[in-house]
Amino acid sequence: MNPFTKEKPYRTLNETLRKRFGKKVFKVPLNGDFTCPNRDGTKAWGGCVFCSASGSGDFNAPKTLPLKQQFENVKKGLQKKWPDSYTMPYFQANTNTYKDVSTLRSLFTEAVSLDESVVGLAVATRCDALEDEKVELLAEMNERTPVQVELGLQTIHEETAIKINRAHTLRCFDDAVKRLRKRGIEVVAHIINGLPGENEEMMLQTIDHLNKLDIQGVKIHMLHALKGTELAKMTGRNEVRLLTRKEYVDITVKQIERLRPDIVIHRLTGDAPKNQLIAPKWTLKKFVVLNEIDKLLRKKNTHQGVHYQNKTP
Repeated sequence: MNPFTKEKPYRTLNETLRKRFGKKVFKVPLNGDFTCPNRDGTKAWGGCVFCSASGSGDFNAPKTLPLKQQFENVKKGLQKKWPDSYTMPYFQANTNTYKDVSTLRSLFTEAVSLDESVVGLAVATRCDALEDEKVELLAEMNERTPVQVELGLQTIHEETAIKINRAHTLRCFDDAVKRLRKRGIEVVAHIINGLPGENEEMMLQTIDHLNKLDIQGVKIHMLHALKGTELAKMTGRNEVRLLTRKEYVDITVKQIERLRPDIVIHRLTGDAPKNQLIAPKWTLKKFVVLNEIDKLLRKKNTHQGVHYQNKTP
C-alpha cells in the first residue's frame, strides 16, 4: 500500500514544509561570496570535475549585491506565484561554511532577519569545512530557526571520488552527519547519478548507505557537462558516457524504491543554464524528466521505500 499522497508516491519537500509550517515555503538562493577548499589548494585544486565556475550557483544573484537586495529580488518574483507564503534563505553556491566563524555568524544572522516571512535557513557545504566551532554556530542558529545543512556526497565509492576530484572521504561525510545530528541539525545529502565509471548497482549502493545514516533529506541529480569544466573536456574526449533520459529515470525510480520512507526527497533532477550546458540536452526539459519518473512509479504501482531493507551499519 502506498503510504504517501495520491499526487506523489514519495515524501516531497513541498508537502513536508506545508505540513510543518502551514503554508507554502520557498527557498531563496543567496550568494554569500564563498569559495571552496577544493578550488584554492586547501584540499585540492580546480574543484570537482562537474562544478562550474559559479560553484553550482549558476542561477544565483551577483555576489556584489547586498543580501537584502538579493532576497527581495527573488522573493518578489516567487510571491507572484505564491503570494501567501514563507521563505527560507538558502546559501547555495560553493562551500557556505568556508569562512571564519565571525563572518559566518554575521551572514547567517542577517539572512534569518531579512523579513517576517523567514522560517528557516538552508546552508550548502562540504563535510571538510565543518569544524566543531562551525557546527556549534549552526546549532546556535538552529535554536533560533530551523536549519538545514546540505552536504555534498555524490557517491559512496572512493574510486569514483578520485575520478571526480571530490577531495574528501566517505568517512569524513559520515562523521559530519553524526556531529550535525548530535546538535539536532537537519542534514540533506546530495548525490549524482551517472558519475564516471559507475553502474546502476553502484548508484543503488549509495542509497543503501544513506539509509543507514541519520539524514532527513536527499537531493538526487543527474550529471551535467557544463562549458569550462573538466567534465566537459572528459566528455569531449569520449572518456565519459552520460546517461540517457530513460536510464536516468529507471535508476532514479529504483533508488526511490530503495530509499528509507522517512527521508524527504528535496530534488529528483537538476538545473543547468541552457547557454552553458554541453550535455545531456534532455536535462533541459526538467518537467518532462519529473513527469517520466512519476509515470514510471505509477506504471509499476510502486512507491518510496517499497524495497527498503533496514540494515544496521
